[in-house]
Amino acid sequence: MHLRVPLALALALITPGGAAADAPYRSVPATAKPQRIVSLNLCADQLLVLLADRSQIAGVTRYAADPGLSAVARQAKGLPVVRNSAEQVLAINPDLVFGTPAFASSPLTALRGRRYRTLELKSATQFADIVASVRQTAAAVGHPARGEALIARMRADLAAIGRPGQGAVAAYYQRRGYMTGTGTLVDDLMRRIGLVNLATRLGRPALSQVSLEEMIAARPDYLIVEAGTQRVEDQGTEMLHHRVLDAIPRIVIPQSWTVCGGPAYVRAAQAMAHQIATRPAIKQK
Repeated sequence: MHLRVPLALALALITPGGAAADAPYRSVPATAKPQRIVSLNLCADQLLVLLADRSQIAGVTRYAADPGLSAVARQAKGLPVVRNSAEQVLAINPDLVFGTPAFASSPLTALRGRRYRTLELKSATQFADIVASVRQTAAAVGHPARGEALIARMRADLAAIGRPGQGAVAAYYQRRGYMTGTGTLVDDLMRRIGLVNLATRLGRPALSQVSLEEMIAARPDYLIVEAGTQRVEDQGTEMLHHRVLDAIPRIVIPQSWTVCGGPAYVRAAQAMAHQIATRPAIKQK
């Protein structure tokens, strides 16, 4: 994750695979194509919107239609929203609960022990995880062929991109100086298009703070930044606009394409490759 830290921590609680081992729902085998599917996290929302029939979706989170966070905001518009309310979920009586979140201090603890069929997905740290999630979701909602078609399109689109980065070094630099490191979906995305993650060079973990002085000393060929940080709105974004960074070419992508491991990964790869082709790196001496 690479959102501002408080939101990153909040979303970590609702990411597929983030539920504790004592998840409150019992997994129930499917007996028919589900018709009242409820999603309880943003990442599940996006797969559900892409793979299920609209008529099957009984509820998504309030983030699903947020264009700043969701890659399917337009498609999700008008879908019923499920708040953090056990009563609302009980009233729907879902036949599939998708993306079960952590339940500590949550009103949804009232759902413990209810015999709902559930689907929980592993957090994606590489493209192979996205493929697995698409396949698992498509099967669960009763549209396996739809999932395979989407996987085929993603693979073909990625194959067409190649590796335009050609070994250039890039830093995924975020507000307040946070840099996305190794073992993350962003790192996998960078390597896929031929970029070297500066975090790897520096031996940094999945998320770390890098000062302006450290960034200038490291001299990456590119800075990858979120579209939402293009304007100075607070101290967190002000750092990204310091004049000492002006000489480093920027690759800009929406946060909504990388906040979850989903098909928007391909859109991010395409956009990054296009910008590399039109904005050559200034090779540092």
